[in-house]
Amino acid sequence: MLPAGPPWDHRPMEGGTVAGDKGRAGGVAFVLGGGGVLGAHEVGMLQALAEAGVKPDLVLGTSVGALNGVFVAAHQDPGAAVPELAAVWREGAAAEAFGGSLFGRVRTLARSGTHLHPNGPLRQLLEDLPVGRIEELALPFQCVAASIERAAAHWFVDGPIVPAVLASAAVPGLLPPVRVGDEHFFDGGLVHSIPVGRALELGARTIYVLHVGRIERPLQVPTRPWEVGLVAFEIARRYRFTEDMAAIPAGVTVHVLPAGADAPPGVDLSQLRYRDTSRVDEHIRRAYEASAAYLAGARDGGPGASSLGPRAAGTG
Repeated sequence: MLPAGPPWDHRPMEGGTVAGDKGRAGGVAFVLGGGGVLGAHEVGMLQALAEAGVKPDLVLGTSVGALNGVFVAAHQDPGAAVPELAAVWREGAAAEAFGGSLFGRVRTLARSGTHLHPNGPLRQLLEDLPVGRIEELALPFQCVAASIERAAAHWFVDGPIVPAVLASAAVPGLLPPVRVGDEHFFDGGLVHSIPVGRALELGARTIYVLHVGRIERPLQVPTRPWEVGLVAFEIARRYRFTEDMAAIPAGVTVHVLPAGADAPPGVDLSQLRYRDTSRVDEHIRRAYEASAAYLAGARDGGPGASSLGPRAAGTG
C-alpha cells in the first residue's frame, strides 16, 4: 500500500505554508531560491519580512537568490537592502544581464560556442557592493553552485563575492560557466533549487523560504511536445526541495512564504521568456501583499498561517 504522501506538497495554499514545530526560537535563516527574472518576487517577500521585524542570522542563496541574498547579507539591517534591490529590479539592472540585441546574442554565441550573454553586467552589479569578500559581509552568507568537473554541489562560504555569486547564477546556455580555482561552475539551481537542507545542516531552527512562485503551481501530465521537457525540468528542480520539506526534524519551523501568483496548474511558460521584465512591479507587489498577510496571520495565530502541523524527526 502506498503512503498517503508527504506532509508538505506543492498544492497552492493561500496564505503560505508552515511546516514543523511552530513558535520555536533559535537561529533564523533566509533561504532564497532561483528563478531568473521571476526573482523579483523575493524582493516583495523581503519587504514583508522587514516590516514584520524578521531578521536572519544566516542567508543562503541559489542562482538569482544568491544575487538577492548577497544584497541582504551586506546590511546589518536586512530591510535596508529592500530599496536597493527594488531599484536593481525596477530600473533594469537585473534585466541588463540578459540584454543586448539579437545580433549581439548571436555574436556572443558564435564566439563562445556555449552561451548567449556575457556576465559583465552581473559582475558590475556585484562589484558595487560595499565589501569584496563573503566573510566581510554584515551577515553570514553562503551560496551554492554546481561543479562541472565533480558533478557536485559546491558551497561558497568565504572568499571573493563576485566569482561566487557569478558561479551560482551561471544559467547553462545563457551565461558562461565560471572558473574558480581549478574548477568550473554552473548555476546552483542544478543541485539545490531551494536549499532548505543546507539551512538544516547549519543548525537553523526557523527558516523562511523565499522563492519565485513556481512551486505554488502543481505539475500536470504534459499534453504538448514542448511541455515534456519543461515538466521534466521542473521535476528535477523540485524533487530535492520536496524531500527536504518532508524530512524537517522536530524543533524546526519552516515558513514557505507565498508569492501571490495567480496561475493555473501546469508548467510555467514564463521561464521561456527569460528577458521579459515587464511584470517586475507586479511580481514585487503580489509577493509583498501575500507574504505580509501570511506573516500577520502567523504572528497572530490567525488564518494567515496554514499549518501542516509539527513533525517528529524522521517522519514524512
